[in-house]
Amino acid sequence: MTAPATDVIAIGNAIVDVMAPAQDADIARLGLAKGGMTLVDADRARELYDAMGPAREISGGSAANTLAGLAALGATCGFIGQVAQDQLGEVFAHDIRAGGIAFATPARESEPPTARCLIFVTPDGQRTMNTFLGASQFLPAEALDETVIADAAVLYLEGYLWDPEEPRKAMRRAIAAARTAGRKVAFTLSDAFVIARHGDDFRALIEAGQIDILFANEHELAALTGIADFHEGIASLAAKVPTVVVTRSEQGAHAVSGGEQAHVPAEPIEQVVDTTGAGDLFAAGFLFGHVRGRSLEDCLRLGAICAAEVISHYGARPEADLKALVAARMG
Repeated sequence: MTAPATDVIAIGNAIVDVMAPAQDADIARLGLAKGGMTLVDADRARELYDAMGPAREISGGSAANTLAGLAALGATCGFIGQVAQDQLGEVFAHDIRAGGIAFATPARESEPPTARCLIFVTPDGQRTMNTFLGASQFLPAEALDETVIADAAVLYLEGYLWDPEEPRKAMRRAIAAARTAGRKVAFTLSDAFVIARHGDDFRALIEAGQIDILFANEHELAALTGIADFHEGIASLAAKVPTVVVTRSEQGAHAVSGGEQAHVPAEPIEQVVDTTGAGDLFAAGFLFGHVRGRSLEDCLRLGAICAAEVISHYGARPEADLKALVAARMG
């Protein structure tokens, strides 16, 4: 097997985040589920956008956020995701390429428009996300360059994108390409609601040995396994997945790999400003450590450092110099 040309290639939703501060009263008035992620249609997206205060537009999407962190740490990355030929599509393409991430998926010429996530951030740092998936739901399998996938050390897949049929087929094809080339497949469960809809698919992938690295938070772990006890839930997966990584918010993170276990506490920060992207950046740090051959504990620490940086400010992309942060905290 030849050495990979790329560290990580990811498939995910190509979304532009529209973020604005809000009060709890605004959340209640708009009938939103505080702290959750709700899929909305085009009409609801327009309604919520009109109700937002002054907002920032930042390219997002779970897997794309992870790549932004990886690239900032010095990894070579590529992204596969669908945008439309519109203004937000141009914003997304510009932002991801400006971050040093390869992005060559052709823009979709027809409706619907580029996906956007309307995020209301309350003073306690909780983000309430309302996502219109738009063009991102129409990523065709034909858009994949299997040579590029086969040339990456890790294929990273976003659970959110498993919902629509077309990109689900694309991701299955990508898994086959990666495994044929002897590369690793990493998968993030994304949200408990995704597991409620597609848990059988995910469990089948795990049983078939198609997943090498699985990312989850403790709520997703329980939803996937049906086991309430945290450690029993991890143990049930560790026999089937080579590396299982589970985050527990302020309680830190735990991982099991090849019989080895590791735990790290959450990195201390002065104030939680916005939890958007915490899991995405944790995955970035962990995967960076993994492709650089770091220990399991080091991978977790890298994840914790990156997650702490992103929750200290608005937005799901790093603002501080992640390389400098890692050097200062890990040496």
